[in-house]
Amino acid sequence: MDPDAVANVRRALLAAGAADTVAVFDSAVPTAAAAAATLGCDVAAITNSLVFNLDGAPLLILASGAAKVDVRKVAARLGSGKIRRADPDFVLLHTGQRVGGVAPLGHPEKIRTLLDDSLAAHPTLWAGAGDHNSMFSITYQELHRITNAEELQVR
Repeated sequence: MDPDAVANVRRALLAAGAADTVAVFDSAVPTAAAAAATLGCDVAAITNSLVFNLDGAPLLILASGAAKVDVRKVAARLGSGKIRRADPDFVLLHTGQRVGGVAPLGHPEKIRTLLDDSLAAHPTLWAGAGDHNSMFSITYQELHRITNAEELQVR
């Protein structure tokens, strides 16, 4: 567990005017499947916070746990070059959080963020809260508001 990373997410939620709905679990939930099993929800309602490297800059894609991001489609939609999955050191550097626990917010600096519009189909979403044992619940509209993400089809 990383209490500092989780505390950063809690602070960011409150600073954005959102409720602190962070839940801490006894066992790790580092994947969408593990989180859905623990929460008893559809894996598609899990919001994966995936960090990519876009020409040396971080790009955060908030994608449904049931989705596989089509990086070629996203790159074409953004009119940009090649998007590569970021390595764990790059993720930690830009988010302050480790792969498997990355949250949509609470990072040292603002990261360009895309929001998978298929997540809008779920009344409640669950997202990582900074470490492998923590998640928070939120609506699609509230997640869009607090992250100021660009809505996009990512698959």
